Amino acid sequence: MTPKSSVPGSDKSWIRLTAAYKTPSTGMSIWQLVNTLVPYIALWFVMVYLIQISWWLVLPVSLLAAGFIVRLFIIFHDCGHGAFFRSKTAADITGIVLGILTFTPYYRWHHAHLIHHRTAGNLDKRGVGDVWTLTVDEYRNLPARKRMFYRIYRNPFIMFGIGAALMFLVMNRFTRRDFSWKERISVYVTNLGIAVLAAGISLLIGVKNYLLIQLPAVYFASMAGVFLFYVQHQFAGVHWYRDQDWDYSIVAINGASYLKLPGILQWFSGNIGFHHIHHLSSKIPNYKLEKCQRENEAFHQVIPVNFRESMKSLSLRLWDEDRQKLVSYRLAGA
Repeated sequence: MTPKSSVPGSDKSWIRLTAAYKTPSTGMSIWQLVNTLVPYIALWFVMVYLIQISWWLVLPVSLLAAGFIVRLFIIFHDCGHGAFFRSKTAADITGIVLGILTFTPYYRWHHAHLIHHRTAGNLDKRGVGDVWTLTVDEYRNLPARKRMFYRIYRNPFIMFGIGAALMFLVMNRFTRRDFSWKERISVYVTNLGIAVLAAGISLLIGVKNYLLIQLPAVYFASMAGVFLFYVQHQFAGVHWYRDQDWDYSIVAINGASYLKLPGILQWFSGNIGFHHIHHLSSKIPNYKLEKCQRENEAFHQVIPVNFRESMKSLSLRLWDEDRQKLVSYRLAGA
């Protein structure tokens, strides 16, 4: 059974709607860097001052700093798509620097992320740059030990509370045999940049104070970032397809969420809630995604996912091919 698209049109007609928004504005991009980097650096000065009084005063400020780290990551993300500067060199340099600030190797992350864009919602091409998702039948056929491991992995407290921080702080520090030389170099350069920055700040304020400021901010940012990525493709109403039925534009509309966030959260998340449009055209800068949504009536038919509904998606763990939807363990009878 192949679900029909929820929005009328063809792949060409949908993608054509995005063409007018693909060119980045140098002025807007620079301003976004300024209004994100400057407050983030200022918050560091505030936290350095507050930690001399009490770490408990630093903690709420680190939550705000985490919001700016998420926003920096969105810019980092746009650079890899060629959606932030017209110049590839400028985009790559900016992305590498922001990768150091967000603890993410630029070329390594984008290699996996570009695969994600080419395979999102494809049941036959899972496993790279996505959230591990099994079908009901696959889960039932697993031995008990592996079913338990899957349940642990999909548990929100593990995925967001532990796994997210481990990915950014630990897993991003290592290479694997299957990495290309460019991916390896990006890991080494990022690690070196983090070490130099950490050493420099530690010389000024002490290693302990550096860790007490940096680690909570990265922890909260990683939790928020992984949650955003999760709900972009794991929500009630999402459609996944077998390879023969997979179509890039249909999956962009039916397989990526329109996450409608409160204004302040939309700002900190760099409009990434308009994920259906981003998947239609990853060349659109984040600051033009909302305009593309607003000015094209076809996109008004996409049903948004609000924050409350996004929280409900945390109980959806398996893809049911008979029902053509994500289901909970209970509904799957697993």
